[in-house]
Amino acid sequence: MVVGKPPDPVRTLVLGGIRSGKSRWAERAVAASLPPGQPVRYLAAGPASQDDTEWARRVAGHRNRRPGHWLTVETDDIVTQLRESPHTPTLVDDLGAWLTRTLDRHHAWDHGSQDVVIQHTIEDMLDAVGGFAATLVLVSPEVGLTVVPATASGRRFADQLGGLNQRLAALCDRVVLVVAGQAVPIKPASP
Repeated sequence: MVVGKPPDPVRTLVLGGIRSGKSRWAERAVAASLPPGQPVRYLAAGPASQDDTEWARRVAGHRNRRPGHWLTVETDDIVTQLRESPHTPTLVDDLGAWLTRTLDRHHAWDHGSQDVVIQHTIEDMLDAVGGFAATLVLVSPEVGLTVVPATASGRRFADQLGGLNQRLAALCDRVVLVVAGQAVPIKPASP
């Protein structure tokens, strides 16, 4: 290692089931990887709905536990955000919500429907992650821990998210699976 050279950025993929603690673990991990007070951009991909009070309460809980010096951007255009500020430490939460909004936007819940567009959008996401030049933590649901969905659209989502997670894991330096708030290393970062 060259003296005075900053460490290479680390890309971390945080997987877990619903309410596993993956978002909280990701928040602590990104904060611990940076100097105290370092700004972090939090890209929130979940839909902001005023009609769903339970969802609004969950979103508020996430917002309230973040440090005040973090910038929160609620967007489904994660790719543009990553490309516009590739040197800002960033946490993306979560890719399942991003994929849901992507499938909604392109009316692509049926197999065969808009396959080329969805694959292009996923390739664009992978390219943006691969070119990101700062610390990056990506949160995503792990779809392989449940029964096969009973509907075609549910299987489409599981197939697309499972494929996206596999490809992101190959791009990332570190992959962890969070179970009951505990991170199990799947792909440890090289020292």
